[in-house]
Amino acid sequence: MKRIDTIQRCGVSHHFEDQINEILCKHSETIAGSADLFDTALQFRLMRQQGYNVSSDVFMKFLDKRGKFKKAFNEDMEGLISLYEAAHLGVNDEEIMSQALDYSKEQLKKSMNGCLKSQYHMLKEAENALELPRHLRMVRLEAKKFMKDCISKNDGLDSNLFKFAAMDFNSVQSLHQSEIAEIQKWWKTLGLVENLSFARDRPLECFLWTAGMFPEPCYSKCRIEVAKVVLILLVIDDVYDSYGSLEDLILFTDAIRRWDVEAVNGLPQYMKICYMALYNTINEIAYSVLKEYGWCITPHLQRTWTDICEAFLVEAKWFNSGTVPTLEDYLTNGVITGGTCMALLQASFLMGHKVTLGNVGLTESYPKIFACSGRILRLWDDLGTSKEEQERGDVASSIECYMKEKSMDCSDEDARTHIKQLIRRQWRHLNEGLICPNAPPLSVTRTAMNVARTAQCIYEHGDDERAPSVESHIQSLFMQPISLDFSPKTHSGKLYLDRPF
Repeated sequence: MKRIDTIQRCGVSHHFEDQINEILCKHSETIAGSADLFDTALQFRLMRQQGYNVSSDVFMKFLDKRGKFKKAFNEDMEGLISLYEAAHLGVNDEEIMSQALDYSKEQLKKSMNGCLKSQYHMLKEAENALELPRHLRMVRLEAKKFMKDCISKNDGLDSNLFKFAAMDFNSVQSLHQSEIAEIQKWWKTLGLVENLSFARDRPLECFLWTAGMFPEPCYSKCRIEVAKVVLILLVIDDVYDSYGSLEDLILFTDAIRRWDVEAVNGLPQYMKICYMALYNTINEIAYSVLKEYGWCITPHLQRTWTDICEAFLVEAKWFNSGTVPTLEDYLTNGVITGGTCMALLQASFLMGHKVTLGNVGLTESYPKIFACSGRILRLWDDLGTSKEEQERGDVASSIECYMKEKSMDCSDEDARTHIKQLIRRQWRHLNEGLICPNAPPLSVTRTAMNVARTAQCIYEHGDDERAPSVESHIQSLFMQPISLDFSPKTHSGKLYLDRPF
């Protein structure tokens, strides 16, 4: 189990999916027999994240007669870290998982205060877990960080595994660089930046989103095609937020509903350019899916873009009338304007393998996991950008909506605390996608989770300046390889991170 955990944290589990599933299947019936807190929590976490519906009752044996975790585990730092990590895969109505989270968090903080120097690496692991548990971390950034931390510990790590993981990281990074080049070429040819003075020129930032959504190298087409529509989404967002009059926005929304080249007649020139860029890009993507999988997805892609533009129009009307909506109304609308449902819908078709309209649940409405992921993105977006948007006079964010509901008794800090509680709640809903019998395929659920992880990664710097910036993430993932240096004198391999070959 430890080896599986290490392989996953190194970011190379996609090479061993069949072997990992075979091992986890064998262990699925033995987890209840382990009396070790670390082992039980590790097995629980690995199985849950792989889609096994393991009961949280496996932790009941660690409770005393009063229903509290036994004091014998209070100083078991390794077990507490494992329990804390596992607790983040809990779902709603799992009281013992909420209890496990509170207990492990409290005891880890106490244990850290009395930690000996000899336990430095265990202390560091506890700090990392409390800062951000593994389940919420962006996959490839975590892989690079994990390798760096293991190298600094130098505690008998498997050099062959780490060499393989480093080479795999560099190989995928090289693939990313070619994908970025393709996106930049397409973006320049599209000409939105040259023809629209307000268009944001952010191909690297948009690719960071899709690299976070699809960390496995096999999803190259997904990364490229979703990055394209995210780039166009940013431009259309600015049209509704800052550039278009309400009258023109109504015309543009109606044109999207019609989804016809003739619909551009009567639109201002800049809107014609936006419309045709979106229309042609979506139709090209739909045609590629039709050729490869035989599915005609144009109506579904059209529907999701109609939803987005109608939701943008709602926000524009709120802004023009000075309306501050309720928090729930804001979030229901914001799930759509954030683009998560659109990106996940398109991704589901592009992923192709074992994904159909029926098993994703797209025949009538968006799956629940799309909405949960979308809420997390919207809430993190507000935490990271609300101050800038407030200064620009944009539509109220979730923070302002909540503060208005609570009247004068609520500060900005109080509102941010509440927003983070909502994010934690949405993660429990999202976790249900791992074990619900009617959930979409695991690949789709993982992608929805990756959207939520990437949202935190991108926006947390705006909420906390101590967090790494988007620019540093771009450099680390796409520009700075892991180099291997082997000393002929010792024949021992050393890995150096953030140094080019």
